[in-house]
Amino acid sequence: MADQKLTEQIGYLIARANRLIEDDLARRLQPGGIAIEQFRVLKALEQDGPTPMGQLAEKVLVEPATLTKIIDRMVRESLVFRVPDEKDRRKVRIALAAAGVAMCRKLRDVSGDHEKHIAETFRDDQLQEMRRILSELGN
Repeated sequence: MADQKLTEQIGYLIARANRLIEDDLARRLQPGGIAIEQFRVLKALEQDGPTPMGQLAEKVLVEPATLTKIIDRMVRESLVFRVPDEKDRRKVRIALAAAGVAMCRKLRDVSGDHEKHIAETFRDDQLQEMRRILSELGN
């Protein structure tokens, strides 16, 4: 197979699409003063409830050390709090604080509008196929 141009490589195309999608989401989150990583933390905790740091880092796609800094900031902003794990006191779970729950409610339309914006680019069958293909990449 001959060398492909950079702009035709699958990895490049995925990275480019990711940048466009994240730029749109960041723009939508800006009025709320929330960064994408914080938004993902809030959504993960809203969905899963109190979550161990390692599991949360994996789910929101950041390194554990980076997540610690994000959580420190979110604790200072009273969006989340740390709670000892019931089974192992050495472990810490992250939980939504009342302000975090309120922020999730406030951002619910942002998330839906962002997904709708992306989905409008594709037919339903294309969107389902893209979700299937991208989900299989990590398996």
